[in-house]
Parts: sequence; structure tokens; C-alpha cells
Amino acid sequence: MSDQGKRFGLMAAALLVPVVMVASWASSAGTRMKANEGAAKDVAVASVSNDSYCTPALKTIVRRVAGACGLLEGGGGGRGCQPMEARKVAALSGDDFNALFRPLAKRAEIIQFDSGKSDLDPDAVSAVEKAWSAQRGASFFFVVARASTDGASDFNEALSRDRAKAVLTHLQEKFKDDDLKNQVGLLWLGDQYAQLGDEFCTWNRSRSAACTSMDINRSAFVAWIDCAI
Repeated sequence: MSDQGKRFGLMAAALLVPVVMVASWASSAGTRMKANEGAAKDVAVASVSNDSYCTPALKTIVRRVAGACGLLEGGGGGRGCQPMEARKVAALSGDDFNALFRPLAKRAEIIQFDSGKSDLDPDAVSAVEKAWSAQRGASFFFVVARASTDGASDFNEALSRDRAKAVLTHLQEKFKDDDLKNQVGLLWLGDQYAQLGDEFCTWNRSRSAACTSMDINRSAFVAWIDCAI
């Protein structure tokens, strides 16, 4: 090969090396970017929908209740579910319904009421506001109110309804947010469905006094639920 041909070959090789290196760097960067995007998506999904308490069964109940109680788009918000509706919506026995919420023991508050009353006392107000402040990006705030079995069932149904609505009314008056009712799902169960056992006395309660199964059912369970449904 002539000297001129050798010089041309060396020049071509010198130009080719940086081109190959740039292409390699670009390919590697693209691969890393895709991997990082995938990881970011995984983290975002996990933080919203894969909390340990978000079991498939709980997600099913959340969706049913959210739709029936007016929380999903076009549902009207804050309408509430009566005992027979709640039983039909859940399609579970009372014990199975309560069992779904056991993983929320550290997240929920149980708001207690006096016998036959639906007024929030100062400790109940504090507990409601504490629960509301723990939103952490969640979309659904559940209020599940009950009454103990002393008294007539029709009275207890109305009493549990008033207890649920007392929570919603306080939140509306406190925070002056017209859209708030679209985040709050109300269930009032009276004394007919899903009575709580005294094991729930160990949960976060608005009262520290001694607690029996009768006491714990004069209550409203409140909690944000951030399962993706």
C-alpha cells in the first residue's frame, strides 16, 4: 500500500473511533433512562396502591362502598349507605367485613359517643381532626358508624346515621371546603351488621376509659384509605 493510502486509512480509523464511542454512550444512556423511568413508575405505584393493608378483598370493598356511597365520579358525594345497603354492598358477613379493616389498626381512629347521643365531645373532635390530617395522598375517607344493641333497631339506625353525619358536618365546618363531601364515604350500620368485638377497644380511641363491646359500638370508625381501586 502506498504511503498516501496508509495515511488515508489512519485518518478514517481516527474518525471512526469517536463515532463508535458516542453511539455506545448514547445507547447506554438510553438504556439507563428507560430503566430509571421504569423504576420511578414502580415506586409511584407502590406508594399509592401496594401498601401492605391493601389486600384484593379490601380493594373490592372500597370500590363497592365508594360507588354505593357516592364517592366515585358523578356519585354525588357524602350520600351515605344505610345498614341493609352496606350489607348488600359488602356482600360479606359482619365478622368478615370487620376483619378487612384489622390491618388499619394503627391508622384508624375510633370516635366514641355517649349512649343514645351523636354529639362529638372535645376528645372526639381532636380524634376526627387527627385522622383527617393523616391523609398522605389518599382519596377516600371512610366513616363507619354504629350503635350498640341496647334500644330499638330503628332508633339505633337513625342514631348511627347521625353519628356518621356528625363527623362529616364537623369536617365541613372546620375546613370550609365545598369539595370535602366528595372525599368522605359514610356508612351507618345501626346495631344490625358488623358489630365490633371488644378486641377493638385496643385501637386508637377518642376515650381512654374502660371499654366494653357495648362501648366500642357506640362509635364511628374513621380512616383514610389510599388503596388504588
